[in-house]
Amino acid sequence: MTFFEELNNENTYGVALKNIQLKKNIISFLCRNGSYTIADVCKEVNLSVPKVTNLISELIQDGLVEDLGKVESTGGRKPNLYGMVGNSVFFLGVDIKQNHINIGLTDLQKNLIEIKENIPYKLTNSPESLIDLIDIIKNFIKNLSIKKEKILGLGVNLSGRINHDTGYSYSFFNFNEEPLSKSLEKELSIKTFLENDSRAMAYGEFNSGLVKEEKNVLFLNLDHGIGMGVMINSQLYYGKSGFAGEFGHIPLFNNNIICQCGKKGCLETEGSGWALTRNFKEKVEAGTSSILVKKNDPSFSLNQIDMDSIIEAANKDDVLAIDLIADLGDKLGRGIALLINIFNPELVIVGGSLAKTGEYLILPIKSAINKYSLSLVNSDTKIKISLLGEKSGVIGACLLARNRLLNLD
Repeated sequence: MTFFEELNNENTYGVALKNIQLKKNIISFLCRNGSYTIADVCKEVNLSVPKVTNLISELIQDGLVEDLGKVESTGGRKPNLYGMVGNSVFFLGVDIKQNHINIGLTDLQKNLIEIKENIPYKLTNSPESLIDLIDIIKNFIKNLSIKKEKILGLGVNLSGRINHDTGYSYSFFNFNEEPLSKSLEKELSIKTFLENDSRAMAYGEFNSGLVKEEKNVLFLNLDHGIGMGVMINSQLYYGKSGFAGEFGHIPLFNNNIICQCGKKGCLETEGSGWALTRNFKEKVEAGTSSILVKKNDPSFSLNQIDMDSIIEAANKDDVLAIDLIADLGDKLGRGIALLINIFNPELVIVGGSLAKTGEYLILPIKSAINKYSLSLVNSDTKIKISLLGEKSGVIGACLLARNRLLNLD
């Protein structure tokens, strides 16, 4: 039985199970540090030379590790170097948005091999929506140039409350008793890991985007809703129940608008994509003009206006869209100022669909931060737009699947 088969065999126990863990430890060491000799690996995993030699031989047979030849030595017999084979296994990442899906593939060395963005999809908490999701994933796998057997793990991002340890989703597809991750595994025959979309986007940005030396970073996912990923001392922060980062539900406003969480006055009620869409339609109904309003088109309806079309209009210099986004930025900046006062982060990364408006959003955010946060604190904080954009969620999902499966956290 190969390492791949052992890894997905739930009936493995005893010595075989222990060997899987030892192989994971070796893979983890080589992935983190590059190529090393057997003696180096022995020191790291605290095993004898014969045992490590045997385990590495098995990993070579499975195509995961390769012999890189002799290393230079000051004297005596030259030892061989061993390293990971980058294209030996792959990891799939699925980032689910409200109206589309992004899906991609990375190799063992974290390289993005393939990605397909903006696949049409409607996210609802229904069996039909789940079936559509599974079909999209199956179709993507079917069209890959690699064998499915080489896909070792799958990461799936969903909005709302996710327990990444148990694999349960409490906001979507929660109509089965078993965890959603298990349901997907049965359908796809790939080990599956579930994560909150904002946290996965943050993880992608922390590992492959803007973050370099920074250890304390906040990532804001500004979309239809508002989410956040938190990195403290270079570690993703989950909180006691795994739900940390509900930035959008800070009660900042004294209004009677019911938030999607069921409460009133949340930041999301006035600082999110769905708030932007609501405000835009109200202004249009009151008579404000916009390039999105087609007065001479009898088929035109306000229902045609959504967050994405407003963002596009702003980038085409639509005055109404720009003004409303600036107002949105001011309200978001007030909330971000609160975060800066609490966390004192080195970096705040602004991502999600609303980040596509660039300076129209960022400038009012920075202005509000300067107005509402402590200057001694915010002077240490940089505000930047996501480097990865839509790719952040896909990369984060792939890396989380890779690291959790191979104990690379």
